[in-house]
Amino acid sequence: MPESLTFCGRTFRADELELIRQMAREFSALGVTEIARTVCELLNWTRPNGGLKNHECRQLLERLQGEGFLQLPELRQRGGRGPRRADGSRPHWEPTPVAGAARECEPLELALVEGPAESRRWREQMERYHYLGCRVPFGAHLRYWVRNRDRELACLLWTSPAWKMQARDVWIGWSDEQRRHNLQSIVNNGRFLMLPWVQVKGLASKILALSARQMPRDWEIRYGCRPLLLETLVDPTRFRGTCYRAANWIYIGQTTGRGRMDREHKAHGQAVKDIYVYPLAAAARQRLSGNLTR
Repeated sequence: MPESLTFCGRTFRADELELIRQMAREFSALGVTEIARTVCELLNWTRPNGGLKNHECRQLLERLQGEGFLQLPELRQRGGRGPRRADGSRPHWEPTPVAGAARECEPLELALVEGPAESRRWREQMERYHYLGCRVPFGAHLRYWVRNRDRELACLLWTSPAWKMQARDVWIGWSDEQRRHNLQSIVNNGRFLMLPWVQVKGLASKILALSARQMPRDWEIRYGCRPLLLETLVDPTRFRGTCYRAANWIYIGQTTGRGRMDREHKAHGQAVKDIYVYPLAAAARQRLSGNLTR
């Protein structure tokens, strides 16, 4: 048994790991979700608003099973391994094309995706039209429709940030300890899909500006933590990051070609991405690094 294990910013001692193994063994008749919730309650693994980190705990349990440390119930295999993918093969129709000036699409509404039907339709749009598809995210996340009255214009996904990114971490100037403590104050724009029938110059940057005003408040309501910084990754072989630049996001460098959640430095071969950030508060870098003079 390892002496300790750090996962999602928390270090688990040997006795805590043994407790997790014991829970998996003694509650093997339950589903993985119930085991994860129990572990979170016993170890007080919660978000700032008191909600359980059961999604992260599921990932930890699956990692420990992969390393042969514990055995999870077979029930977890029903839906297949890994994050679920939406079904983009259903019959569909496309609305009337939207063109013209960006001001003609106002007022813009940023609406949280709510309910199973809305969630399924949002995932199908993302799976059908986004080049990366749609993987249902684990952990903290918010999904949005962007609408102009009854017209759907875009889909957005905001998620927990990348665990480590050298260019971002150098730009902030924080230590590993500060990063572990303050990482929850960063939110990642994991998906931004302008629906293909929308061809309006300048609209994407307006949507990003609206998101920067509204999403932090929604995130704080849902998760109890007010973001200080937004980040996103842009594939330079496909996009120039024009809408992010137009919305005053800052280009700070590129990734090293590892997955965004690669904590063990094993996932090589990923595409190199451009990194953009958007500070949401004055002295955001200093606050993230703990160097703000009071």
